[in-house]
Amino acid sequence: MDNFAEAIAFSQSHEIPWPRDPAADPAHWGVHHDDPPPFNRLRGPVHPRGGVSGVILVRGKEVAAWGEPDRADQTFSVAKTYLAILAGIAHSRGLLNPSERVSERIPGIGFDSPHNRKITWEHLLTQTSEWQGECFGMPDQVEHYRRVSYDPKPPSGKKGDLRPLNEPGTYWEYNDVRINQLSLALLHLFRKPLPEVFLESVLEPIGGGRDFRW
Repeated sequence: MDNFAEAIAFSQSHEIPWPRDPAADPAHWGVHHDDPPPFNRLRGPVHPRGGVSGVILVRGKEVAAWGEPDRADQTFSVAKTYLAILAGIAHSRGLLNPSERVSERIPGIGFDSPHNRKITWEHLLTQTSEWQGECFGMPDQVEHYRRVSYDPKPPSGKKGDLRPLNEPGTYWEYNDVRINQLSLALLHLFRKPLPEVFLESVLEPIGGGRDFRW
């Protein structure tokens, strides 16, 4: 434990400043505050979280732990990793080709306009699709000009302002609405709830899946 004391102390001193209970202070919980109205509000479901937790394994043996590592807590952008893995599984099953246009495989779910017809699976997976539309009631515009850390080309406008779209594959933008559209496309591709596919194809084969929810 002493060998990792500094790392553990660093973890414990860098807890996210959001309230642990979303219901207790919803105005200061989440990453939605910079969104333009009416999208600058919490969208659930969410639940209270625990404090900072962690486990350190060395050669498969647990050598340190802190917090509540067995607690099931929410994670967010890890969903992009899940989707990338699921896309890889779909590719291994012959369900998608990265260079194939999405509209050729699954028409009728938002890839049929002249602009969106050009979008490939690779564009969706690399956040260069420039997909335009609404997904689950959210327009892609709400994420226009979104700022992210270490972006080599910071956006030049205000988040949520409409900007001219570029050709699919030529412009990178961190856009969670388009990530949701990728989720929808994969759902139609597998024709099965994505959490079930992930559980059966990824977690259970490696002995995981206990208390898993997505």
